[in-house]
Amino acid sequence: MNVHARPGAKKDAVAGIFDNKLKVALAAPPVDGKANAKLCAFLAKKIGTAKSGVTLISGETSRDKRVRISGVAPEAVLKALSPEEN
Repeated sequence: MNVHARPGAKKDAVAGIFDNKLKVALAAPPVDGKANAKLCAFLAKKIGTAKSGVTLISGETSRDKRVRISGVAPEAVLKALSPEEN
């Protein structure tokens, strides 16, 4: 899954689609891998899977990231990650 991360936000939230990527706002700062760890934990919680089921594949130092989600049907992932209403 392609993700566009926005660290340093007020709260963690799915913010919609940006350039064909899932846009995710993260409250964690973009230092020492904190935002990457928060991204994986946030996605795992939203999807309802273990933290180990969400792995960062690429984009460790970029806002554009690739994430692997294991053990969950693609349809369930799309439904769980639909953008939140404000």
